[in-house]
Amino acid sequence: MTATPSGPAAPHGDGRRASSDDLVVEHLHVAFDGVTAVDDVSFSLRPGECVALVGESGSGKSVTARALLGLTGGTVGADVLRLGDDDLLTLTERGWRRLRGPRVGLVLQDALVSLDPLRPVGREIDDALRLHTRLSAAERRARVLEVLTEVGMPDPETRRGLRSGELSGGLRQRALIAAALALRPGLIVADEPTTALDSEVQRVVVDRLAALRDDGTAVLAISHDLGVVRRLADRVVVLRDGVVVEQGPTARVLDSPEADHTRMLVAALPGGVPRGRRLSTPSTPGTRAAGGARDSAPDPASTPPPSGGARGSATDVTAPPVLVATDLRRVFAGRRGPDRVAVDGVSLTLHAGETLGLVGASGSGKTTTARLLLGLDEPDDGTVDLLGARWAPLRERDRRPRRADLGAIYQDPSSSFDPRFTVGRVLADALTSGRRTRLRPVEAEVVALLGRVGLPADTVGRRPDTLSGGQRQRVAIARALAPRPRVIVCDEPVSALDLSVQAQVLDLLDDLQRQDGLAYLFISHDLDVVEHVSDRVAVLHEGRVVEQGATADVFGRPQHAHTRALLAARP
Repeated sequence: MTATPSGPAAPHGDGRRASSDDLVVEHLHVAFDGVTAVDDVSFSLRPGECVALVGESGSGKSVTARALLGLTGGTVGADVLRLGDDDLLTLTERGWRRLRGPRVGLVLQDALVSLDPLRPVGREIDDALRLHTRLSAAERRARVLEVLTEVGMPDPETRRGLRSGELSGGLRQRALIAAALALRPGLIVADEPTTALDSEVQRVVVDRLAALRDDGTAVLAISHDLGVVRRLADRVVVLRDGVVVEQGPTARVLDSPEADHTRMLVAALPGGVPRGRRLSTPSTPGTRAAGGARDSAPDPASTPPPSGGARGSATDVTAPPVLVATDLRRVFAGRRGPDRVAVDGVSLTLHAGETLGLVGASGSGKTTTARLLLGLDEPDDGTVDLLGARWAPLRERDRRPRRADLGAIYQDPSSSFDPRFTVGRVLADALTSGRRTRLRPVEAEVVALLGRVGLPADTVGRRPDTLSGGQRQRVAIARALAPRPRVIVCDEPVSALDLSVQAQVLDLLDDLQRQDGLAYLFISHDLDVVEHVSDRVAVLHEGRVVEQGATADVFGRPQHAHTRALLAARP
């Protein structure tokens, strides 16, 4: 890291001068190979306070946070970059190792990547305690169970012995947060800590972070969820293209934003917006891709739908359903305990042009249900019919000729793309059902697909890792559309996206449904998104459908206690 000369710490926004325990950031600048990612960012954070960094993908939020831990890999300069008495600009690698963990805890968004897949999660937490404390083995074991309990891990005694791949996304995230809290650091940097969590668990995590803040821990939160920001943060810093466009008390910034960019972010919130009404506008900015390029492709959703921008369901309930699941059951053998019933008697029906939202707590069976519907796993009992014919249980060789009728869009498209393939080759593979990946014979179809999802033709030659998060998700949607499916399973398709890009993708999915009569099974932990996109909703709890009905009825007059708890917990 390189430093510019530092001067005295600047006063806080309230005029109070920095104390010896404060984090002070003055005129921070971060560049990668000469390309500026963060430019002139200044803020301060005191013990017992939470500051939230918000903004689009590529705005510099995570780069700013990583600069506080010496993890950027770029060139860092600042007038002041100080935590307590430590000048972060002059720390050696040994100094950083003393800082990370005991004094600063880091919670990242992608727990599957952040946790060691070969170690049980309890061992991962124990290793931090073993390296940085003098606790005995028994004391460390007690602390591991204590911190897992603090973050709401069900059955922590059993879960501590499981590896990350054996846990659901929400449980993995809780284990990652537990690891960050184990050493009781004075500063927690939480980078999208609630992205993969349902509303109940999200509330547990936010309440835990709030309790730490109230007990004197400083919390730097990075989130695209403005509901979480409102519940947790004392002050908000809004970033765009690495520059602070607005900052101030949370209520003032979110209720009376002064910057156009902040107003756009607030307007993109899906909560309370009726089904079919647009969340984005043609002028909504895109996100920066690697290398600083902005996603400025035209939005195919820029033409408002009929009737003033809202539409009713295009569902024809008199027509035969396109997908029917009947009494699905899936049981997994217990490795260290009893068998686990993941799906128990689930029945769902989906019509053309309809969106069925599937919600529930982490571990409720949502993803297992999706895998059964997609034919990626076989039910132990029950059936799935697709377009009036048996789909599961069925031998894969009998199912394969009909796979084009059923598509999927996943939360993290990067993990499902071959990193060696260009976008053109990814889509060529989807268009030909894997029979050929050469682009030239299907290039016109590939370009047409890109146009449908609002990406320019020159995206064909780029690799997915050079695209922004929003651009990658558009490619994932194009790939799902390539075989011309009748049904698409959307498994958390927007949970990793910032608000403006989420709005664009939701509007795009809505337009494609209206144009092609697509049926969507939409799985999400974000109840505001589900309420906005869904005609009907099914609520899963411990593998069972406990409530199902029209979205307005389920959200407005929930009958089951679990549904009421989920709705009460949303921000």
